[in-house]
Amino acid sequence: MKTRRLIVLYVLCCLLHPLKGVAQDTSRTAVTLPEVTISNPNHQPEKLHVQTPTQVVSADELKQLGGMLLSDAARRMAGITLKDYGGVGGIKTVSARGLGSQFSTLCIDGIAVNDCQNGQVDLGRYLLGNSSYVTFASGQSDNLLQSARAVSSGSVINMETAVPQFGSRPNNISFGIDGGSFGYLSPTLSFDQRIGEKAILSIWSNYTQSDGDYPFTLYYTRNHDDSSSIERRQNSQMRIGTADLNFFYPIDRHQHLHLKAHYMQGLHYLPGPVLLYTSKASEHTAERLFFAQARYQKTGTKLSIQLLGKFQAGTDIYEDTAARTSTHLIHNEYQQQEGYLSQAFQYHFGEQTKKGLTVAFSIDEAVSQLHSNLNKHNDVERLSAQSVLSAQYSLPFGEKNEEGLRINAHLSATWIQDQEAETSATDYHRLSPYAGISYSRKNFTLRYFFKENYRVPNFNELYYYTISHNLRPEKALQQNIGGSYHQYCPLSKGILLDNTLSIDGYYNRVSDKIIAIPTQNMFLWSMSNVGKVEICGIDITSTHLLNNGAHHIGDTTSRHPFSLNLSLGYSFQYAVDRTDPSSKTYGHQIPYTPRHSGNIALTANTQWVDVGYTVTLVGKRYCMNQNNAANKVDGYVDQGITFSRRCWLKHGFLNLKFQVLNIFDVQYEVVRNYPMMGRNYRFGIGFEY
Repeated sequence: MKTRRLIVLYVLCCLLHPLKGVAQDTSRTAVTLPEVTISNPNHQPEKLHVQTPTQVVSADELKQLGGMLLSDAARRMAGITLKDYGGVGGIKTVSARGLGSQFSTLCIDGIAVNDCQNGQVDLGRYLLGNSSYVTFASGQSDNLLQSARAVSSGSVINMETAVPQFGSRPNNISFGIDGGSFGYLSPTLSFDQRIGEKAILSIWSNYTQSDGDYPFTLYYTRNHDDSSSIERRQNSQMRIGTADLNFFYPIDRHQHLHLKAHYMQGLHYLPGPVLLYTSKASEHTAERLFFAQARYQKTGTKLSIQLLGKFQAGTDIYEDTAARTSTHLIHNEYQQQEGYLSQAFQYHFGEQTKKGLTVAFSIDEAVSQLHSNLNKHNDVERLSAQSVLSAQYSLPFGEKNEEGLRINAHLSATWIQDQEAETSATDYHRLSPYAGISYSRKNFTLRYFFKENYRVPNFNELYYYTISHNLRPEKALQQNIGGSYHQYCPLSKGILLDNTLSIDGYYNRVSDKIIAIPTQNMFLWSMSNVGKVEICGIDITSTHLLNNGAHHIGDTTSRHPFSLNLSLGYSFQYAVDRTDPSSKTYGHQIPYTPRHSGNIALTANTQWVDVGYTVTLVGKRYCMNQNNAANKVDGYVDQGITFSRRCWLKHGFLNLKFQVLNIFDVQYEVVRNYPMMGRNYRFGIGFEY
């Protein structure tokens, strides 16, 4: 295993070493800073003229709405089902269009975040902090120049780090502190420094803690028509610290290098399910995560290149201070490491940039290892290789390159080998196709795509806490048809109205779907192959921006007089078991997948105060495969409001914020027996210069 690590490190060095030479050669050219700096490095990606449904939410808008976590951004996306296991520190995972969380890939700056142990990335561990925007693409991103791991996913959530912007000063400094109900405290410090004429160094850090001892009502019957008592959440404290270091270096106008180092350390107590007579818990987890990654991009009229490299190491410790085996307390330790490389090449054959045939090839290699202190399966390793061959033909109409006909196709190849001491090596391999077409004309786009996905069970599913130790890989078929429409209307003098509407219908079919359901706590899960699942659904999103010629929300250069932004999202998911017609669960909705869900976000910017108002609506779900009254989880409506004020001072900005979450103190559960927080308050103050 040490030899493999050295090989991976050697290959990574070989790939990144040429960058040094490139930087030395280009530095001989006399180029001034305005020419080499990206005009708008934080520009959001296209979401109208796209072949796959794409949703974009800016970090500034989320902050105005009171969002702090990546899960807050996911909650705003149509088609995403968020599972929240209680409060600030509760685990937060997503399922996109009923496919399950493992089919969704989280990328940070285009590089996938992987968890080889359980395959589920906790979005509650990632703060929006120094992000520019968050995107969600169903199927895959439209960009051909991306990693094979991202292309092979069922959906992609990407959080892009913001490139710092400077005025007359060579540095930026900001600090702030948020506080709130139930012991919530979150100080933040960031520092940006321009190095020379090109390079930028950015450091961002945060510490968050919460006691999590919020009150809730414990009902003694499921229909709430009997006695009840007021209890408080116990064993729900959390402490988490994060540090993020970024180095941006635009080598020239066509070459860019981005280095990132990220460290997170946390302690989370697990409150456990609230059941009659058993509301106490004694479990906790401690986790550490470190990753260092590099992204190099070179764009040209003919040839474009992207090289990605990443090393990730993490430790998870689970302990139950009350439960005992015959000899000792329950204390489980898991250590995982991964080395990851990705190379992508794109070549355009046409004379015009946006017309003609473009081909791309990407290949990823990864070595993942998991060590534990368990008696069995304590040393497992996964070697994986994924490659994608893509082709795109574009026929633009008129002068606008965004308008026209685009036809895309690719073939994805997956090869995975698992090695562990107690069993022989297991190989998985599969070819998965994709085909898509889109037609764009002026202010509307029509689209269709077909895609196959292949997901191999993770280590937890294969070796730990599973109902069946013979889990089969999941295979998913995705189809989507829909369109987008954009309308830009000048109203009375100086007032503008900007409307965007997207409607997409989809059909997904999953074979050998793996359903994960927590057992007695949030660290131990049970997994089983349901068999066949069919998902039919529709996603509708619309945005409406009204202003008087002002800039977009979050503008820090001027105080725009007035703007009003309304975002609406609605999802319908009919996700049912189609395994065995004689089964009691045939035709029943799969667990924790609501038929109806939606969200509303309203932001108003004035010269006095900015207001953000959010509504999250989730229909009834079922916690088990069989849909009956005993397994029903009631729907809920959660509302929050945020007031913020940005004050101009002589040497910087003063930021003030006040927030009320769950305004009407609704008690609800996202997951059965895990009551969420009722009405709570937060405030924040910050200064930047």
